[in-house]
Amino acid sequence: MIFSYRKLIVRLQYIMLFIALTIVLYQVMAVVTDWIQPVNKYKTPTGKSVKAFGHEEITTKFDTGSMSERLRFFYWYGE
Repeated sequence: MIFSYRKLIVRLQYIMLFIALTIVLYQVMAVVTDWIQPVNKYKTPTGKSVKAFGHEEITTKFDTGSMSERLRFFYWYGE
């Protein structure tokens, strides 16, 4: 079996180049992600905007029922 050091060196260079470019691409994507994302996406909106989701507990007559009633409610309303 003939073993060529030149081919091994060339293949190692390609592998190292691939790894280096992968790391650079990952870092660029991380910077772009940080640049695009809002600073605090969960803060209370200002102006005439309202928050669409609240942490309020709303109980209905279906929340306290038995398992069969809850299952029937699920199939009826799809919630």
